[in-house]
Amino acid sequence: MSARSTAAGSPIVRLGLRENWPQFALLIATNAFVGGMVGLERTVVPLLGASEFRIASTTVIVSFIVTFGVVKAISNLVSGHLADAFGRKHMLVFGWLVGLPVPFMLAWGPSWGWVVAANALLGINQGFAWSMTVIMKVDLVGPKSRGLAVGLNEFAGYLSVGVTAFLTGYIAEHYGLRPAPFYLGIAFAALGLGFSVLLVRDTGRHVGLEISRHAETPERMSFGQIFQRASFGDRNLFAASQAGLVNNLNDGMSWGIFPLFFAGFGLGVERIGILKAIYPAVWGVCQTVTGPLSDRWGRKGLIVAGMWVQASGLLLTAVTHSFGWWSLASVLLGLGTAMVYPTLIASVSDASHPSWRARSLSVYRFWRDLGYAIGALSAGIMTDVFGAASAIAVISALTFLSGALVAVVMSAHRPPPQQPSSVR
Repeated sequence: MSARSTAAGSPIVRLGLRENWPQFALLIATNAFVGGMVGLERTVVPLLGASEFRIASTTVIVSFIVTFGVVKAISNLVSGHLADAFGRKHMLVFGWLVGLPVPFMLAWGPSWGWVVAANALLGINQGFAWSMTVIMKVDLVGPKSRGLAVGLNEFAGYLSVGVTAFLTGYIAEHYGLRPAPFYLGIAFAALGLGFSVLLVRDTGRHVGLEISRHAETPERMSFGQIFQRASFGDRNLFAASQAGLVNNLNDGMSWGIFPLFFAGFGLGVERIGILKAIYPAVWGVCQTVTGPLSDRWGRKGLIVAGMWVQASGLLLTAVTHSFGWWSLASVLLGLGTAMVYPTLIASVSDASHPSWRARSLSVYRFWRDLGYAIGALSAGIMTDVFGAASAIAVISALTFLSGALVAVVMSAHRPPPQQPSSVR
């Protein structure tokens, strides 16, 4: 929190990125460590299931993603409520404490059950730690720059996912699938916890300032009412929730199916790692542009176009059989996701009063991250029955239809500019 002190020593709380840049930068670094924890698994773990644990069924292999997705979705759902009750920082620290055992379990777990259990803990880690970095950045900047704030947050997280996916693939190619690639996770967990405990400050006073300046009187809403409104009671929140679910449905599919799909055509671990890195790296970097663009252009157009660009990238992956075409498809998938990801979070923030915004974002993130489980499970079953290419093509069609639904249901909305404000 950036603040000047009064003569009496009482800090002045301000909203805005420039006013709060030291804390904002700390949260970006913290979320890079959060993203790195997921990047540990993007290349190595599906191959680990097939080669080291000799699992023949794709559906069984992707069970770790199903576990991760369900647990993360539930963690998202409760994290906003707990953040309002106990403070953002406490929930951030809790998320990191739960995540500490994960790299050790992945590196030395004696059975596939240990990998699945590690992903349950990883789901809690991500549901609390990543959620808090998003919510706290939105708290700091206020309504004027939400798209920029979310874009920078997701940039840090998903660029880290991509870089870690590449590094783990490289390490695995030269030193084996275990334990060497997971040493990175031990460093990420230690640094993330250290930053959260020692350096990050809570943003509760920023929320209070925004509520005091908000034009609308806060509604007294139970969590059940917020869940209903964010799920299907409000057309913009419904459109965002279903698009978020489908977005992570295709991400869950790509996480579990793509490494096995590429390996089936003879690609080595290092080249698979490159392909797995391109998608989240493009996703992460481009969000620094798409997030602020949504503040200027509005949310709806970027969401619709982004879903359709993702669909084209998935279809290109399914119908081609070379590293070059798959690289282009990964770029398209990353670009489309970058157009959608920060814009959806910003659109949910736009449609939510600051007094219940954290809980509304939690409901949206519940539906969005439930997509991991649905995508991995459905793609695993389709791959076992019809083949990976068919599974990827079906998910492509579903992604296109989701974008069309946003085009029909969501109303165009641009957040109003906010006048500079401060409070002692």
